[in-house]
Amino acid sequence: MLAVVTVLCLGTLGGACASARGVPGFASATSTPAPTPTIESVYPRVENVGFSGSGDISDDAAIWVDRGNPVNSVVVADNKAPAGGIGIFGMDGRLLQFRADGMIGNVDLREGFPLSGGSVVLVGGNNRMSNNLALWTLDPNTRRLSPVAARSIATIAPNYGFCMYHSRVSGKFYAFVTPNGAGTIQQFELVDNGAGKVDANLVRTLPIGSTTESCVADDDLGHLYVGQEDVALWKYPAEPDAGSDRISVDEAGAGRLVADIEGMSIAYGANGSGYLFVSSQGDSTVAIYDRVGNNPFVKKIRVVADGAIDAATETDGLDVTSLNAGPYFEGGLLVVHDQSNDGGTTSNLKYVPLSTVAQMTSP
Repeated sequence: MLAVVTVLCLGTLGGACASARGVPGFASATSTPAPTPTIESVYPRVENVGFSGSGDISDDAAIWVDRGNPVNSVVVADNKAPAGGIGIFGMDGRLLQFRADGMIGNVDLREGFPLSGGSVVLVGGNNRMSNNLALWTLDPNTRRLSPVAARSIATIAPNYGFCMYHSRVSGKFYAFVTPNGAGTIQQFELVDNGAGKVDANLVRTLPIGSTTESCVADDDLGHLYVGQEDVALWKYPAEPDAGSDRISVDEAGAGRLVADIEGMSIAYGANGSGYLFVSSQGDSTVAIYDRVGNNPFVKKIRVVADGAIDAATETDGLDVTSLNAGPYFEGGLLVVHDQSNDGGTTSNLKYVPLSTVAQMTSP
């Protein structure tokens, strides 16, 4: 989804910027637990206004960056209330649009989807009430969403999470849907139906033993990361013909991830570098791993209070970009869910300058 434009340097704790490759402390799901790492504090610059209503109704986000005018970048956010939907928030946290399109679980987006002879920003999610795919186009000029699904596209029931993948091998676009309980992860190919709408064809299923919400695909390396909430962070091949073999990146309770394993996203860097961000909901932190090789662990961060903006607690969904997302976020943006927003009636999202998480250098 994101262009390779920067080198991310997450450095060792208390030390100079260094490569994450070879960092000790990586564990598989069957290894001896590693020592609990030190947690670094990072500070939010903006929080969004949240949705109307009450409770933990907003948890996942997808960032769209306007490369020509970064101040016009937006955060797309789900509303998982039974009568929920999807919203667009500006970089100042204001709500620009809300569509009451159902109980939306997770959201993701990709630029460059071919539709009606052109190219669009395609936004997708899973509707937990109707158990189908939800699809929209995002207009870069108006910063508004329009529904684009060709039909009611049924998914596994009950569905729980969602992410997208753009294959560098075939150029095709895919959606993954995860189950609320033991079941299968579904992979759909997303296609232009020839009439200005987007359809989907089921191309693969992957068995999973228990509730799995968040996932993220590495478009460049062809990996799919899946968070089996109280078990492990898994890495699968993302191509539909690549089989179902998987590798454990880390496990819940091994010293870095405290169940539930929740939101995840990738910050792309230059020349194949970059980092995988994973929310550790049980201790309100985010664990960071190198995106290459065996995904060695790098460090953990916690979004703490800063002035009138409270800390992020019981973080579920997150998204990250290394692109310039406008004032305060020129070095990139990390968006995290806060389940208990002080002074608000609903959960909301905190915007964190990526430069406070990682030292950034030009490629």
